[in-house]
Amino acid sequence: MSVELAKKYVEEVVPALMKQFNYSNVMEVPKIKKIVVNIGVGDAKENRKLIEASSKELGAITGQKPVVTKAKNSLSNFKIREGMPIGVKVTLRGERMYHFMAKLINASLPRVRDFQGLSRKGFDGRGNYNLGVKEQLIFPEVNYDEIERVRGMNITFVTTSKTNEESLSLLENMGMPFVKARSK
Repeated sequence: MSVELAKKYVEEVVPALMKQFNYSNVMEVPKIKKIVVNIGVGDAKENRKLIEASSKELGAITGQKPVVTKAKNSLSNFKIREGMPIGVKVTLRGERMYHFMAKLINASLPRVRDFQGLSRKGFDGRGNYNLGVKEQLIFPEVNYDEIERVRGMNITFVTTSKTNEESLSLLENMGMPFVKARSK
């Protein structure tokens, strides 16, 4: 599954982007550097086992051991001290990245209720795309009976493109199902 996506990038996406943006060199063509999957576990301050449960779920989804993220600052309003565990994240590169992306496109996003397509507003101006998922149940590895709590996650696609337009074109050519642009 992941090999086909990497092959598609080389054989179809690179020539299409070179033609669209008039690149003179293959090395100018943007590519996906990494995918970061993050789950915030804010209620872990009361129950430390929630971090372990989220870590196990994220590990099953991505196939990689997650890193526990800790609070950088103390926030008295939220009763959070510096250094407290508040989430888990995974950074995917290479073959695992393509495998996760293929699974997201082909298996997970079609399972989202009333899915109309991904928003085109998730770009940050530097070529990165952020996508929020409301529940981890869209992934086939997560068993509904075994989860303690339904959690959302943030998925960030970090690309080498310099503009939102290049990044959108790259992700669309890779097969990401964006909402169709309205013609004026």
